[in-house]
Amino acid sequence: MSGKAGKHSATLGLDSPLRDAGIPQRLAGNLDDKLGLRTVGDLLRYYPRRHTERGNLTDLSHLREGERATIWARIVSVTDKNLPPRSGRKGGVRLVTRVVVGDGNRQVTCAFFNQYHVKRVMRPGMEAMFAGTVKRFNSELQLSSPSYAVLSGGDSLSTSADADIETLEEFSGIIPIYPLTEGITQKFIQQAVRVVLELVGTIEDPVPQELLATRGLTDLDTALRNIHRPVSDEALAAAKRRLKYDEALAVQLALAQRRHLAKEFPAPACPPRADGLLAAFDAQLPFILTNGQRTVGKEIAAELSRPHPMNRLLQGEVGSGKTLVALRAMLQVIDSGHQAALLAPTEVLAAQHARSLREMLGPLGAGGELGAAEASTSITLLTGSLTAAARKKALLQIASGEAGIIVGTHALLSDPVMFAGLGLVVVDEQHRFGVEQRDALRSKGSDSAPPHVLVMTATPIPRTVAMTVYGDLETSTMRELPRGRSPIATTVVPTAEKPAWLGRAWQRIREEVENGHQVYVVCPKISQDAAQPGKARALSEDDGGDWDDPALLDDGADEKGRRAPLSVEQVADLLRNGPLQGLRLAELHGRMPPVEKDAVMQDFGAGLIDVLVSTTVIEVGVDVPNATMMVVVDAERFGLSQLHQLRGRVGRGSAPGVCLLLTDSPAGSTGRQRLDALASTPDGFQLAEKDLELRREGNVLGTSQAGRASSLKLLSLVSDREVVQEARSDAQSLVADQPDLDRFPGLAAMVATVIDEDDQDFLIKG
Repeated sequence: MSGKAGKHSATLGLDSPLRDAGIPQRLAGNLDDKLGLRTVGDLLRYYPRRHTERGNLTDLSHLREGERATIWARIVSVTDKNLPPRSGRKGGVRLVTRVVVGDGNRQVTCAFFNQYHVKRVMRPGMEAMFAGTVKRFNSELQLSSPSYAVLSGGDSLSTSADADIETLEEFSGIIPIYPLTEGITQKFIQQAVRVVLELVGTIEDPVPQELLATRGLTDLDTALRNIHRPVSDEALAAAKRRLKYDEALAVQLALAQRRHLAKEFPAPACPPRADGLLAAFDAQLPFILTNGQRTVGKEIAAELSRPHPMNRLLQGEVGSGKTLVALRAMLQVIDSGHQAALLAPTEVLAAQHARSLREMLGPLGAGGELGAAEASTSITLLTGSLTAAARKKALLQIASGEAGIIVGTHALLSDPVMFAGLGLVVVDEQHRFGVEQRDALRSKGSDSAPPHVLVMTATPIPRTVAMTVYGDLETSTMRELPRGRSPIATTVVPTAEKPAWLGRAWQRIREEVENGHQVYVVCPKISQDAAQPGKARALSEDDGGDWDDPALLDDGADEKGRRAPLSVEQVADLLRNGPLQGLRLAELHGRMPPVEKDAVMQDFGAGLIDVLVSTTVIEVGVDVPNATMMVVVDAERFGLSQLHQLRGRVGRGSAPGVCLLLTDSPAGSTGRQRLDALASTPDGFQLAEKDLELRREGNVLGTSQAGRASSLKLLSLVSDREVVQEARSDAQSLVADQPDLDRFPGLAAMVATVIDEDDQDFLIKG
């Protein structure tokens, strides 16, 4: 790869193919195939994951299993271990050299195999750079056979023969470290960027100069050069701020254009009626609405009255009364002659919602039945497990308009479902549905008037927090709990550190049942063979039901050094024949036939079951006021949002709730941090912020939301909210002045550069 600009007759532009930069075709093909980098602009937007300075050690706590990493660390120890030869075999690994390196706080091992020279080259106290794939061995992170560069005596460089670390003298002192994948090395990325920067012409700035001046931002050409080859720490900081602003502005422009377009689309205007179904329902309510319910109800009522689609997020604490708010919105839409659909993530929750709505409405929800009120509607349930006859009947009720409220699961998204006049879509626990699924239901409205959309969540997960900050959804928030809700005491039970606490947990369940209450025990999976068969010993009568034995919790480690998660079947069998023998115990999980699941839930609601051992099918919507205690087994295997949802199933009556989180995760681990956070506060909004810190914002633009895999390369919601707010204000002003950005063609191109095509489609659907 040549870096001589003279070999090229013209300078490059951002749209120029990388092959025009003199990068060999095979290597350019690697950049395309493995990293999706095809043009000069793609490469220049492939930012370093971090920067390091000569003499500055890498923070090893940032290492992640499976990633290609380059670290600068101090050598702590170097040891050789000779391995005995394998019987009947020649060759193989004879020597393992373990080089332990550290940053003063954490240590990582670099393992070298049959490299006899390593111990001669590396000595404790030296600093070196290592590059390789982070793997886990015996529950510890390590680099296996990394390439390396050792700085001996402070000035000479000793490297491995296959070193992929660029010669340090090339840099002014600040070294870019890029994210890598198999077949792509640091050396190659660094050299490719150097060549491109030498050949590319002055990069035109898409952002108006007056806006840059107002925000105190550097120009794009300078920013792109300094992010890759910074001349100083100050130049690097200015480059990062400018490029973060670009990402924030691109997102905000797309959202601002979307909001502007939404105002151009018609939607069914559904103003409230003084003599309608909603008024009749409010008149029969046996309690007073909370301040939060009244305030949010007014916001939603006003938006439903307008001839433009509502797109609103309703955030409310577990038990804050979101379902009642959603029902009142649905009744307002029905009063205007339209239908409302409630989309639930599971059949258990859909059935629970249908029952709850019928109970709340009473005669007002018995339309078409004997004894129904004069101004009443009907509720139809549609799930995938309905019999053919029941499904046909439900589809006819929906298509004819006989059903005013339709409650269902993913079955509502199927093609045969036709609505007579869908006016409102309510999505419960919106994070459980993909963008495409929500958009599919919204498309069930008429072509001329798409329905209003209300999405609800009890605990914002990182993506929801992200979208709220970005302003994609208008947001309503309810923090106030209805009168009569009881507090929930949450305690972490560290089974490995304090095994005696485990026996106390089961004793505590007996005490709750003796006091006339009921208990949930939640497990992470259904059966032993549901995941990692053979990895964990089945719990049976042969084990004697001895949960106080800490060895039991360490049995059967998986490939990451953890034992397999405990299942509903294992735990139910153990408890039934051990510490909870004699109590009325039942199981509930997603593999059960729907009729059986519904029967179990009804029996539990009727008090016929003392202890329900379940998966997370009871996570949302299940309301049994007599259930006062929950024990979560292997709690570290659940997300923080999910744990908060689960905890909300207890304390729904007059008696206080208790939640015990069983875990064998060590103190200080990420899983333990989540549990400690949950135990420290009942506030779901504080937990959402903590979740954002622990998991990061995920792919806030696309369908992934598991954290870490964000399509935004530099922008962070944890630390860059001020930048987001500035960009939002600027985008609103730009779009208000020029909705199509005709006067700013560079901005439209920047949106396409920063946000890929699929994510732009997401924002349009959003």
